Amino acid sequence: MYITASTLYDYIQCPHKVWRDKYGPKDEKIEETNPFVELLWNKGVQHEEKVIRKLGDFLDLSDGTLEERFEKTLAAMKSGMNLIYQGVIKADNLLGIPDLLRKVSEGNYIPVDIKSGMATEGGDDFEEEGKLKKHYAVQLCLYFEILNRLGFSQQKIGKVIDVHENEVLYEFDIPMGKRTPQSYWEFYEEIKQKSSLLIQNKDKNKPAMAGACKLCPWYNSCKKWCENTQDLTKVFYLGRSVRDKINDDLGIDKVEELLDLDVEEIIQKKKEDKSFMKGLGEKSLLKTIRRAEILVKTKKPVVYEPIVFPKVSHELFFDIEDDPTQEFVYLHGVYERTAVGERFLDFTATEISDEAEEDAWQRFWDYIRSLPQDDFSVYYYSAHEKTTYRRMQKKYPNVVSEQELEVFFANQNVIDLYTDVVLKNTDWPVGSYSLKALAVYLGFNWRDESPSGALSIQWFNNYIDTKDPKILERILLYNEDDCKATMVLKDGIEKIQKNER
Repeated sequence: MYITASTLYDYIQCPHKVWRDKYGPKDEKIEETNPFVELLWNKGVQHEEKVIRKLGDFLDLSDGTLEERFEKTLAAMKSGMNLIYQGVIKADNLLGIPDLLRKVSEGNYIPVDIKSGMATEGGDDFEEEGKLKKHYAVQLCLYFEILNRLGFSQQKIGKVIDVHENEVLYEFDIPMGKRTPQSYWEFYEEIKQKSSLLIQNKDKNKPAMAGACKLCPWYNSCKKWCENTQDLTKVFYLGRSVRDKINDDLGIDKVEELLDLDVEEIIQKKKEDKSFMKGLGEKSLLKTIRRAEILVKTKKPVVYEPIVFPKVSHELFFDIEDDPTQEFVYLHGVYERTAVGERFLDFTATEISDEAEEDAWQRFWDYIRSLPQDDFSVYYYSAHEKTTYRRMQKKYPNVVSEQELEVFFANQNVIDLYTDVVLKNTDWPVGSYSLKALAVYLGFNWRDESPSGALSIQWFNNYIDTKDPKILERILLYNEDDCKATMVLKDGIEKIQKNER
């Protein structure tokens, strides 16, 4: 079996998927493609077609068997073709289909990939702005290595044409970050080796539960395994790497075994052996044990310190819907509660254009400014809304000034319920602290049969194509329930506190 660009991408997303795709129980794999994954694929294809139309002359090798395309690709490079689209290259156990092979000098080619995302990381969500993306880099590294083995490339470089059609150079020998001296090429070599061992069944790793798992066709299968084995990743915020470290260093595999740990003994051993339980300090270990105890023993939520929510005339429970594939915010939803009653307000863009996006955002701010000053509170869940609004402010500075936006989020009555309350001051007897997990635990149910932020994006794109009002109604219904779930969680935390007194 070949190592491909998809193999390396899968390993970065989930090291276990590489093994499970080959040796996992096939009857447990979801065969139907997730609609959101299908949307991403289609958008990628559309973007690639748009870029290709502007390239000028190139050799199209997208048709035929892999072997036929490989032979044609070799012949094209030997003849000095300047640009080759969807050529097939392979050497030993490596197989690649770069979007483009570009001639840079006689007999030398570099791989170029067309991506429907940004070519680099950057902005409020990332540690280092302008940092190359690992999953793009390793794919280009694979293509370079094959070209090098075939005698058609000497430079360790590649290029990415991104969603804005910017062409970005990827140099493989540079460090991956300010605090990561390992180069992209060294990282590629590492995961290529690990992937090879998994494919050959010479190594095996375990499933784990993580937020990114829900789009994977093995999600239900891995979840079942974690439930049956009482895997440590059932504990909130205990990820794969920490799980593996605890498995190896402490010999603990099940959640309930965490309750018997002697923390003082572990900390003492850490002082004597710096490699022992590396990366897991006393505070994190105690938090993990406490969450495990709540999960398997206490089985009820805990609020550690008194939480006082503001008493105001207007409570707003707020959630946005956006399409990250287009950096487009299509809905600002608010569930408003006052002494008079409750109502849902939506500020929606019904077409994809800057004008529609700006208008929806303007209407949201007009509403906010109409509220009684210093007599309203806003609740949202996670930093996504704040980060997105900062990006929108730069795009539409006439709607709201940077100062007004920052004053809004700095207001003590504007509360990130996840970051400022749930994460800092509560624990719950569930493995995920997502809004859906906690609201469902408190008895709330979404009216849609398959509620999902990812599916909302797919619904919105379907609405844009069809203008079917039923699709828009479904989007609004889902967003309203998200807003109401935030209210249910806020009220639930208040009720837990009252019951603990």
